[in-house]
Amino acid sequence: MNAMIFAAGLGTRLRPLTDDRPKALVEVNGMTLLEHNITKLKDAGFDHLVVNVHHFGEQIISFLDAHNNFGIDIKVSDERQMLLDTGGGLKRAFPLFSEPGPILVHNVDIISDIDLNELYRKHVSNVGKTQGLGATLAIHERTTSRYLMFDDQKHLCGWTNVKTGEVKGMVGEMFAYAGIQVIDPNLFPYLSAKEENTFPIIGFYLDICQSIALAGANVFGKAWVDCGKPEALEKAARLLENS
Repeated sequence: MNAMIFAAGLGTRLRPLTDDRPKALVEVNGMTLLEHNITKLKDAGFDHLVVNVHHFGEQIISFLDAHNNFGIDIKVSDERQMLLDTGGGLKRAFPLFSEPGPILVHNVDIISDIDLNELYRKHVSNVGKTQGLGATLAIHERTTSRYLMFDDQKHLCGWTNVKTGEVKGMVGEMFAYAGIQVIDPNLFPYLSAKEENTFPIIGFYLDICQSIALAGANVFGKAWVDCGKPEALEKAARLLENS
């Protein structure tokens, strides 16, 4: 099974920890965020991985080499010359997947007890029920300022920032995005047709959600931590200790 880890971010919210290393190599309980996620993906049955790199990218490449790619097929999507954002990073990485099929995409700063194999299987099952399904996004009940909005069929239809009142797309039921999704080959033509090479994935989804189904998958009740800020690392450590 295929998976991608978004590890190219600048990690600005984690400074000063990211002044001399990429966010992916920040440690929680003595293990880097990257290793935590590779191990979780490997244990869930994912054996073909792509990791994109930018900020201190050579450190990630050396880290993977030093660990012999953790015994699985891991390729690097090199963005050291230009950071492509999440949508552009995904577009760049597609040719690196030699195995056909869906791709589970995981932000490197997310630590959770979400069952990744179950999420993947849910997407595969839904492809048979929803013609042309492009992606399945994990959605959480957590409180945030920015929410994805979904229609009655639990398909993405809009986005809102509740602090500013900004709304994009259509109004629907609000859920927080969990930073984990499964991309289907049905989405590839839309990405290929995108003229820009640098763009955020959520903005791209909002542009195409009236043309292709983008489903939400409920991961309510699952422990979940965004390790984007230093104060969140202790919470992630506790989650890992209790899992």
